[in-house]
Amino acid sequence: MLYQELQPVDAYTLKPSASFSDYDRQLLSLFYQPLTGPEPISLFLTLWADAETNAARQFNHYHLMNHLSMSLPSVFQARISLEAIGLLRSYMCTEGDSRSFIYELLPPLDAEQFFHDPLLATFLFSKIGEQSYRELRARFSIEQPDMHNFKEVSRNFLDVYTPVNGNAHELLNDQPLKERKTAEGVPFDDSFFDFDMMMSGLSEQMVPRSAIAGISHQLIAKLAFLYSLSPLDMQKVIMMALDENLEVPEERLRRAATEFYKVNVSNTAPKLNKFYIPEDAPEPAGGQAPLTKQQELLAYFKRTSPRELLYDLIGSEPFSVDVKLAERLMNTHKLPFEVVNVLLHYIVLNNDGKITSGFAERVASHWAMKKVATAEEAMELSRKGLDETEQWKKEGSRSSGRSRKPAREEQVPDWFKEKEKSKEPAQQESADDAEAIETKRRALMARLESMRNGVN
Repeated sequence: MLYQELQPVDAYTLKPSASFSDYDRQLLSLFYQPLTGPEPISLFLTLWADAETNAARQFNHYHLMNHLSMSLPSVFQARISLEAIGLLRSYMCTEGDSRSFIYELLPPLDAEQFFHDPLLATFLFSKIGEQSYRELRARFSIEQPDMHNFKEVSRNFLDVYTPVNGNAHELLNDQPLKERKTAEGVPFDDSFFDFDMMMSGLSEQMVPRSAIAGISHQLIAKLAFLYSLSPLDMQKVIMMALDENLEVPEERLRRAATEFYKVNVSNTAPKLNKFYIPEDAPEPAGGQAPLTKQQELLAYFKRTSPRELLYDLIGSEPFSVDVKLAERLMNTHKLPFEVVNVLLHYIVLNNDGKITSGFAERVASHWAMKKVATAEEAMELSRKGLDETEQWKKEGSRSSGRSRKPAREEQVPDWFKEKEKSKEPAQQESADDAEAIETKRRALMARLESMRNGVN
């Protein structure tokens, strides 16, 4: 689908922007490059160099491919990374068969703004580690002198200058001039967060509305997104952040969200996974077959967070224990979120609609050993592993009815070999199990097809 987004012959021009400084280069190299990787920053620096020419020029994307020694897909991925991190704005114009772009370079956030943004600061922490993070903060910190015994003696403008009559006609010029555009930070849509639900659970007596009125909605949404907090969780975070004056300073809110995450979710810093799926993908060309129901479901798994999937499966706000289980599968077993989505969906369909921690952990351990990295691999393994899953559940039920044995004996894999060497009665039971598994598989496929309405 890349040709519908970008082609090498597509032209682009650079929107005049402020001149960048050596300080901006340091911010790009030390703050942004760990988040995006080297290719997006190389693209930014190339656009920066081209934008410094006085004469307006038009380029095509072959220019970027040649100068960066990158393929077109790599250039496109680098571009959208810059857009997502708040360093680039892209504008497109289509006239007939030709297409052109305008790229606007945006200045990076300065050190103070960067470290006060919960998304960027936490993302950087997870990338470079605690020690490097502390060293980087110390590098850009400023020692404030003691001003206690000083008073300001600076003169103002009128103390030094006096007006002189002149020709005002030369002042009237509407020609646009260069200006330093204010850094905007990460473009972030907070519409996913239910602010009304959060506010409805906060008592006016306990938390005055004036205490919340001064808090940026985007900050609340960023914290909720970063730490996977529901509106009910954010109510508790706000209560924790309330100070003795019944106010909620933003710094206390950030710390309260971090503490709530450490106590209730994990001691390790949250990580952000990079993915991109066009929201309004065009219809396939006449020679291409439309997406199958399975492909639509896979696309759903790739663009949906585990919390949203749980919401879709049960039709209401998921239980916190299920959300924490999903987070544990990602943090402990290092499974990508799309694989966790398939795993949760698989468990719900094959465990009588219940999400049990033990069952989920066993499946996750198995998939982690198999190094499952994509939703496609997880779907294929879930189909092939129906008989193995049934055996896991039977083993669990049989072991629960017996007298307790040492855990070491239950984990010995020789049990599976002995099962294969069983006699005729056991083989008959295995045939019955196979028939039940096939019935289960057909039911699973029917349920997958029924998910199409939920995906659309």
